[in-house]
Amino acid sequence: MKELTVPFLRDVSRSSPIAHLSFLLDSYQTNTIGMVPWPRYGYKPDVNFTIAYGSDCIFIKYYVTEKTVRAVYSQPNQPVYKDSCVEFFVAFGDEKEYYNFEFNCAGTCLVGFGANREDRKLLPEPVIRMIRHHAQLKVVNNQGEGNIAWELTLMIPLEAFYYHSLESVDGWQCRANFYKCGDDLPDPHFLTWNHIKSADPDFHLPEFFGKIKFGKQQGYLATSKQKQRKHETENYCTAAVI
Repeated sequence: MKELTVPFLRDVSRSSPIAHLSFLLDSYQTNTIGMVPWPRYGYKPDVNFTIAYGSDCIFIKYYVTEKTVRAVYSQPNQPVYKDSCVEFFVAFGDEKEYYNFEFNCAGTCLVGFGANREDRKLLPEPVIRMIRHHAQLKVVNNQGEGNIAWELTLMIPLEAFYYHSLESVDGWQCRANFYKCGDDLPDPHFLTWNHIKSADPDFHLPEFFGKIKFGKQQGYLATSKQKQRKHETENYCTAAVI
């Protein structure tokens, strides 16, 4: 089981410019979403994320490079998992219920809460719209497989954990998993941070969540090699999304 300690960002809150947060998160160590539990879906995009938290929000930034990008859905609680999608599932303490936060590459969000795949309560649209996002689409200058890159920075306010009354997550120990999927892409894929054992693709298996702890400490800064890898092959541009 993987474990992750989430660093505290002292001077960042829900009122901070999200572009500044995106830039700041580039300085922190990334984690790979690289497990392919279902070999018949063998396509493996390059996917990494970094996570931090502040006094009133959880911050996540995803870095994705894949062959095809799709962003059809634009309204809260639409099936964004059919698009180019990244996901964050989290349960507090030993609770059976967990939240599923799912985002396509444009930042459209689906959020549910419950104990299993069938028992999901979708969050109200006004609550979902409190989640701020910053999306960037890039072209990667290389000749290898996967020439579209995108990044998604998220500010998830504590109010988005609708069925809890959270004043802070400091000190919380949670169970969580991070995912990348694209059900309706030309190459469907299902990647996980912590490994899952099941016959068919299924992210709604909290028994396979890893552990994350929110603790006030300095985060691990990215090495110069990591920073170079993020930026050396990329040019900002406008690109088509299908």
